[in-house]
Amino acid sequence: MGRRIPMWQILLVLLVLMLTLAWTILGTEGYVHIPLVISAIFGAIIAIANGFKWSYIEKGIINNIGRSMQAILILLTVGMLIATWIAAGIVPAMIYYGLMILSPGIFLVATCLICAIVALATGSSWTTAGTVGIALIGVGAGLGISLPMAAGAIISGAYFGDKMSPLSDTTNLAPAMAGSTLFDHVRHMIFTTGPSLIISLIIYGVLGMGHAGQNVDLSGVTVIMDGLKENFYISPILIIPPLLVIAMVIFKVPALPGLIGGVILGVICAVAFQGANLGELVTITAYEGFVSETGNEFIDSLLSRGGLSSMYYTVGLIMCAMCIGGVLDSTDMLKILCESLLKLAKGTGSLVVITIITCIGVNIAASDQYLSIVLPGRMYKTAYEDRRLKNKNLSRVLEDSGTLTSPLVPWNTCGTYQATTLGVATFAYAPYCFLNIINPLVSIFYGFTGITMEKMTDEEYNACIRQRELDAELALKSME
Repeated sequence: MGRRIPMWQILLVLLVLMLTLAWTILGTEGYVHIPLVISAIFGAIIAIANGFKWSYIEKGIINNIGRSMQAILILLTVGMLIATWIAAGIVPAMIYYGLMILSPGIFLVATCLICAIVALATGSSWTTAGTVGIALIGVGAGLGISLPMAAGAIISGAYFGDKMSPLSDTTNLAPAMAGSTLFDHVRHMIFTTGPSLIISLIIYGVLGMGHAGQNVDLSGVTVIMDGLKENFYISPILIIPPLLVIAMVIFKVPALPGLIGGVILGVICAVAFQGANLGELVTITAYEGFVSETGNEFIDSLLSRGGLSSMYYTVGLIMCAMCIGGVLDSTDMLKILCESLLKLAKGTGSLVVITIITCIGVNIAASDQYLSIVLPGRMYKTAYEDRRLKNKNLSRVLEDSGTLTSPLVPWNTCGTYQATTLGVATFAYAPYCFLNIINPLVSIFYGFTGITMEKMTDEEYNACIRQRELDAELALKSME
């Protein structure tokens, strides 16, 4: 371990990170992988100059990359899932029936609600985007809806369900870090997430009315539906695999085995219903992606996607982002930054603001949704307790910001997943993720007004202090 790194040097590392990213994204429109690597190298140099050994920093980077391995494996599996489901006619069937049922006027509201229900049942925004999400993007395109707008509605709904589901990993992680119980945490989130969803649905409704007022080219929709039916066997039976994947997640089958099961179902359906060649499907399509050759330019551009190799860019981006995150976390730069920010908290409102800023900052700097919950949860727990705020207030704020802002950062694991799966750039869909934007603002409003910011009773506060004293004694004994 080295010595405590001065704040000005930590800010210098973050400045290099922001400037190199801004120059790459706005100046050269290049790939953001290299700025992340440059920033990691610069951060490591600063750490070494303060007495940290390279072997220690390297271990921190590797550990951080290790935390992202589940996300990487899921990404690669989803690439194969998309390719096999298109080849199987599953995605074309979902698009076909979606075009039959949905209209432009109700599409955005319906999409947000459908994704909210699926994510609430599965506890996974990623599974929701990777199943019904990819179909709804196709339906939206067929109805003439802006793809970034459609992606925003998908993500808003998916993250509402993910955030409110007791099955979600982040919904369990936040109360564990803050010291509240799971169901107290879920009930308390209704006060911020509920109004945020209602406001989001109103906005989607207004945007949908704009589409409803236009002359929709129904002949174009008919051409798409006819093209799908001519080139794929379309049947309600093809809706069963997505339902089975969702059911597996509901019944607590882990996400990765559930998605692999979806790939296997896709292969079976492709061979059984579309007459696909098994060898070509497994060795080529699952790797390179599906190539649509219907002759309809719109359908071909929509369905030529997926495959294991399509995720390599995203996997590389995640690993580069984990490098800078590993440097910042292992050398305590993020911890020192949190401690400095905490000194600015003069009241409940400012404490909530600082917690939200920290969660967003960790999502940007460390590129990891879980770290954006764990680090502020550990750092600010005592501050909330000292103000006699119940632990569920902290757990709610962690999710209002850490969970919901993660898909808005292009190099965060969540942002890269959503952009790659839905085929829409993060900066393009982010302005339409109304729930993700509004929810932190509602949380700040409650912080300053005190609405729903429940306080501890004298008995609860005294029990909290006794527990802290006990924890301190146990920690001291473990060091002896």
